[in-house]
Amino acid sequence: MNPPGKTIPPSGPGLGGPVAMARDLAIGYDGAPVLTGVEFELEAGMTVGVLGPNGGGKTTLFRALLGTLEPAAGALVIGVSCSTVPQSDRSRLDYPVTCLDVARMGTLAGLPWWRRPGRREREISLEALGMVGMRELADSSFGELSGGQRQRVLIARALSAEADLLLLDEPYSGLDSPSAERLDRLILDLAAEGKSVMIATHDVDQTMDWDRVLCLNREQIAWGPPAEVLDRKVLERTYGGQIVEIPGHPGEGVLPPHHHHDHGHGHGH
Repeated sequence: MNPPGKTIPPSGPGLGGPVAMARDLAIGYDGAPVLTGVEFELEAGMTVGVLGPNGGGKTTLFRALLGTLEPAAGALVIGVSCSTVPQSDRSRLDYPVTCLDVARMGTLAGLPWWRRPGRREREISLEALGMVGMRELADSSFGELSGGQRQRVLIARALSAEADLLLLDEPYSGLDSPSAERLDRLILDLAAEGKSVMIATHDVDQTMDWDRVLCLNREQIAWGPPAEVLDRKVLERTYGGQIVEIPGHPGEGVLPPHHHHDHGHGHGH
């Protein structure tokens, strides 16, 4: 029997080590592994596309990185604070709440339970909204925003938590082409500022713009620079035999049915 896994919590920024590192990581529920053999090393400022089918382990990995799921085996070392950004179309809030209110939710984790957010938290939240280009809409109702605007406010919430590793769950789902392109630029801007960003996506072509790709299908299929690791064999294993269009090689396959969200925005590949 494998020894139980361990998660090593943040040791504080500025130590120069990797942002996150997995070694022979297995993660699951009630003793049954959902994902095995995960090995990667994530550096500061790195953008990573996480590819895989529904049920392939993307969400499970994110839960382990957030610390809400203990590894079943192996080791997961997390050197920074981490925050998740949910899909914007799942976060339509019906009760009246402003963009600033949503961004300020990110500051709550750092406060003692008896303290309400004050001026400092407001400044942090406004700065985060500024980083995502939403400061001028701080007092607007979150529920009335477009999907792309909501996505950016949710990223501001993660930034307000002063996280250095952002986990984006299908962030392009439901976005129109201009919103998707704006999100592309924002992800690259965040990376340029030293934030590490992991993006769960079904869009193979999209990952070509990022530093690394992590392919999962109940086990790790591949990790590395997209141009080096994304070949037909890897994509077939990742998507369970469904042929996937290989970026830069038109006609060599078709996209997996019902997985691909077409945003209609090309990346010039």
